[in-house]
Amino acid sequence: MINFDALLTFIKAHERLNPWAESLEQNIARGLDPQRFGDLPGWLHTLAQLPTIKPEQVVLDESVSVSGKAGEQTLAEARAGLRALIPWRKGPYSIHGIEIDTEWRSDWKWQRIRDKIAPLKHRLVLDVGCGNGYHGWRMLGDGANRVIGIDPSPRFVVQFQAIKHFLGKHYPIDVLPLGIEHLPAELGAFDTTFSMGVFYHRRSPMDHLRELRATLRPGGQLVLETLVIEGNEGEVLVPEGRYAMMRNVWFLPSVPTMLSWMRKCGLRNPRVVDACTTSLEEQRSTDWMHFHSLDKFLDPDNPALTVEGHPAPLRAVFLAEAP
Repeated sequence: MINFDALLTFIKAHERLNPWAESLEQNIARGLDPQRFGDLPGWLHTLAQLPTIKPEQVVLDESVSVSGKAGEQTLAEARAGLRALIPWRKGPYSIHGIEIDTEWRSDWKWQRIRDKIAPLKHRLVLDVGCGNGYHGWRMLGDGANRVIGIDPSPRFVVQFQAIKHFLGKHYPIDVLPLGIEHLPAELGAFDTTFSMGVFYHRRSPMDHLRELRATLRPGGQLVLETLVIEGNEGEVLVPEGRYAMMRNVWFLPSVPTMLSWMRKCGLRNPRVVDACTTSLEEQRSTDWMHFHSLDKFLDPDNPALTVEGHPAPLRAVFLAEAP
């Protein structure tokens, strides 16, 4: 089983995080319960069999990469283990010369926003819906004191642990098999909270904004990325069926609407700092993610539309501060 002792010790000793400690161990155990996730025992076996390669150089500021000396057999075992955890969606990673070409060029997104957010140096950071933790590593590379990622998918938790295994286990970063609903109400602990690619999957956008605000200490910063539409204040797309072949897409607001919602939920100085249409170069199928990707989600005759006839994915990043 994955060891979270260092994180639990940190949380119990932290004045603001301490209320989380009471329920955290039980929720982690439930989130990694093999009875609930039939593939989990196989993923955990893969994790346990990964070879050890001493890291000689680790880079987190401009990429997530590690290099060290290893023989061909060891590298073959490492590659086989990492490939057993396919599909890899967020990245890319470079692990001892093994290039994990993920579905998303998450490094491009990070490059677009890293100089627009409040500096992360010495900050306690929460990453909601973090996937396999790629952005969390970049947050550490930009000086964060500690990063806690949460994502209910156990596959992503195991993928993160595989990367952590190769980079070295002493880094102050964890990915927990939880959703934001597993955090105590009004926790008020984090200096920065990220929610990237989560908002449009939530049935109640106002509730999600309030949940995010409640994670922040007074003056802490929210970084929120979501799908939006072109339009004026009050305009929202509510897809009746699928959106870009995704079932669980609920609300795509216009930028002015999103800013209004953020103000209504008590966030200060909401503003948009980046907006761009997702390109076929930024999200695509690869040898490490074999399933359909953006090119299959768009109308083949008009890439400005999804296959359902909705506007093609436009993503915006919003910042705001907790009161």
